[in-house]
Amino acid sequence: MFFQHIYDKSLAQASYFIGCQKAGVAAVIDAKRDVDTYLEIAKANNMKITHIFETHIHADFLAGSRELAALTGADLYLSDEGGPGWEYEFKHIGLKDGQKVQLGNLTFEVMHTPGHTPESISFLLTDNPASPKPVMLFTGDFVFVGDIGRPDLLEKAAGITGTADAGAHQMYHSIHKFNALADYIQVWPGHGAGSACGKALGAVPSTTVGYEKARNWAFQYADNETGFIKYLLEDQPEPPKYFAMMKHLNKVDRPLLTEVPKLKELSVVELKGAMAKGIKVIDARNKVDFAAGFIPGSYNIQGNNSFATWAGWLLKYDEPFMLLADENQLDDLTRKLMRIGLDNIYGYVGSTDVWTAAGGSLEKANVISLAEAKELIAHNGVQVIDLRGAFEYHSGHIPKAENIFVGTLADNLDKVSKDKKVIIHCQSGDRAAIGYSILAKNGFKNVANFSGSINEWVNAGEPIIS
Repeated sequence: MFFQHIYDKSLAQASYFIGCQKAGVAAVIDAKRDVDTYLEIAKANNMKITHIFETHIHADFLAGSRELAALTGADLYLSDEGGPGWEYEFKHIGLKDGQKVQLGNLTFEVMHTPGHTPESISFLLTDNPASPKPVMLFTGDFVFVGDIGRPDLLEKAAGITGTADAGAHQMYHSIHKFNALADYIQVWPGHGAGSACGKALGAVPSTTVGYEKARNWAFQYADNETGFIKYLLEDQPEPPKYFAMMKHLNKVDRPLLTEVPKLKELSVVELKGAMAKGIKVIDARNKVDFAAGFIPGSYNIQGNNSFATWAGWLLKYDEPFMLLADENQLDDLTRKLMRIGLDNIYGYVGSTDVWTAAGGSLEKANVISLAEAKELIAHNGVQVIDLRGAFEYHSGHIPKAENIFVGTLADNLDKVSKDKKVIIHCQSGDRAAIGYSILAKNGFKNVANFSGSINEWVNAGEPIIS
């Protein structure tokens, strides 16, 4: 058996390439959308991709299963569980609980494991020449390392009311299926630490059934359904705004993007013309460089592992946008964007030099130190806004600080004072840089970015309220 774990750090998303070397055939589970990765693995190992599996209709990334099928001719094997409303709306081979699929000498057995979503399935893999007993379980968003999939995404992100509680009950029964498996079976989940599909995902890539039975919180509630549901539903992180679109696009027929697009470099005339039409500029530079001088009206989303997530919060799928990024970043950033279906890139500029060379002026961010923040807060009449998530805020915040999550800031501008001095902060400064750019674009001139944020505040021994 050939096995390779492929991990996208930007979305904390795992996919898998599994092959039968004797037969020269392979399967991919939960493919990301830039599928050249799998084609390269197949070519390097002289294998043909013939089977493509998905564990469920994903909400956090745009699956590349159909792109991969279009390029390889492989069949799509997808869940036919979940009942009305949960069917994939394009051609595929449907899978039901207990069904087995053969790949050379390998056998994949389907387990219906609803809870995260009603149609969710897991794949139990047996390497028949080695042993008649299963050796691996691919759980998707069912069981993670140290956590399980959240059942509230459909309600919070996709607006499907009444599904959170029902999903929690389903998840409780699904973990009993997991409990019945042999302890030695390896568990390979769909996500790792940093994913919004759970609240306490571990950082290691895999685990075992036995380890999760012993250490995962969910299995400590195996005989307490009420306690299980309460703990599962409370304190889940805010689901990114783009999740609803992913749930839709992964279910319906849609245009395919079978290669990473090359972006057009824009002239200053094209840049100014596009901005005049309201096309957004996403500045992917480091927050320090952005603060030192940025094109008025641009948003700062640093080109790090969180780039796609925050782009998904701020950008609309039916509107074009532009990038400000170094040329050597473009392939990486374009891949991150296409993984969540943000394909409508109008073009890019390589630096602010394009703007200033044509006589454009740059703005500077008002970044303040801890001492300056303390002095301002000591005086009445200052509004302090904590841009972190609600759970982070309630775990400990600066006295008198208000909570407006940065992902929803653009929809809550009426809560930001235009009369008082406003101090914004987050955990370490990255989200505050995004927040500052949102406020600056919307005409707020009274904002100070306490870039050291809560980390510096706490490390200096300043008081917090929880």
